Amino acid sequence: MVDIFDEVDEELRAERAQQLLKKYGGLIVGAAVVIVGAVAGWQGWRWYEARQDQAASARYLTATSLADATVANSDAGRTAAIASFAQSAASGPDGYATLSRLREAELKADAGDLQGAAALWNGVSGDSSADPLLRDLASLLWAQHMLDTGDQAQIEARLKGLIGPGKPWRALAEEQLALLDLRQGKTDEAKTTLRRLAQDASAPIGVRGRASVLLSRLGA
Repeated sequence: MVDIFDEVDEELRAERAQQLLKKYGGLIVGAAVVIVGAVAGWQGWRWYEARQDQAASARYLTATSLADATVANSDAGRTAAIASFAQSAASGPDGYATLSRLREAELKADAGDLQGAAALWNGVSGDSSADPLLRDLASLLWAQHMLDTGDQAQIEARLKGLIGPGKPWRALAEEQLALLDLRQGKTDEAKTTLRRLAQDASAPIGVRGRASVLLSRLGA
């Protein structure tokens, strides 16, 4: 009796399964197709992104090699390197684009095009998609190069924005603030900042050394 009931149950389950398959078979097959298509699309997108990253890396390395080559010391070589970094910035993903703009600004500043370099630094510092570390670096480089010709109040505000606990460029920003104070005739304020830097164990050794040398020249 038990075996008969088991067989009846199995037949009923098989019959219900067939009915469900007839009723929802199309949906099941469609869902399977969608899942397979989604997986294939995701894999294809990852392959495409990998190819794009490889191409961006190649463009950036080519521009870097051109900039580092001896020919980059000539006007023609520097111009070619600037154009190469501009192309890398225009076509690369966010990371490579930001690095390319920073290198392009560096070359423009070396070539005497301070206005063009400043525009690039400002562009990076105001780019919300860029890495915060590189955004702050762009602000620091802008302030450093505009120290002699830029608006002193604006430079001071930008530098003070780089100072605070956990700020990676704090010591370098304080060094530039000390130089800005000296240019404004605020010698005592500059000495105070330089003394603090010279004794700051967390500051880079180069910053501490330059602060000590400058204090000696100031008779402090």
